Amino acid sequence: MSNTRVLITGANTGIGFATAKRLVKSGADVILACRNLSKAAEAQAELIKLGGAGTVDVIELDLNSLASVKAAAELVKARYGSLDVLINNAGIFGEALHQTEEGYEQQFGVNYVAPFLLTQLLLPALQAAPAGRIIHLSSIMHWLGNIKPELFRQSSGSYRAVAAYGQSKLANLLFSHALARQLEGTTVTSNALHPGGVNSDIYRDLPKIQYAIMRPFLIPTSRPAELIEKMALSDEWAQKNGQYVSAHMPNWQSANAKNTQLADQLYQQSLEMVKAYL
Repeated sequence: MSNTRVLITGANTGIGFATAKRLVKSGADVILACRNLSKAAEAQAELIKLGGAGTVDVIELDLNSLASVKAAAELVKARYGSLDVLINNAGIFGEALHQTEEGYEQQFGVNYVAPFLLTQLLLPALQAAPAGRIIHLSSIMHWLGNIKPELFRQSSGSYRAVAAYGQSKLANLLFSHALARQLEGTTVTSNALHPGGVNSDIYRDLPKIQYAIMRPFLIPTSRPAELIEKMALSDEWAQKNGQYVSAHMPNWQSANAKNTQLADQLYQQSLEMVKAYL
């Protein structure tokens, strides 16, 4: 797989880094798209030591800023021309209400709006590859989410962090399905997964007591990384499109996640939200 070029968002830690390790060992050319360039450089150095046949590059990407997303996508297209696999891995969970630079509720903006834009901007690069694959990290937490446009830009009032996270993960899954339908019959596929309850940095903002209770039930990052590697590189996944799988626990989907009308409606709303950057 030495010629397979893979971009992973948030690849300097957690699931992203574990996935990068497996891809590097498989000989893929890996692009680490990260906000913190210092930490990304450390991850890059560690990955290079693995001795894979491919390259390990770093680009700056801050999902809190749609301008940064556009700049990163333009750099990828100019530097590489084509992209075989896009893994929308990066995400946050936060107990407090914050906003992105464009004023979106931060979990919705970082977990969904920015990856939506990045995917749109990188579609030409994926289409330029012999066969492109897009992998979205959703979550079983999508069951706790509802698509509420009035909360997309929430800046005040009562904030339900878990519901906000659930909305962002439901949006990821709806996007994957809507995009898969649009890509049907082309050389590009779109699939999503639930990585499981993973012991990663996404829980760093939880109260210490809550994290201590959860920790024994969390799985290592290596487990979803193995599944993501298969989705990215294996022949088994070459023709799969519109799938939702799980690395841990059943891959059950909520009624909302299966709602094609809701998915198409959100897709059009999202295009409107990012139109200034397309």
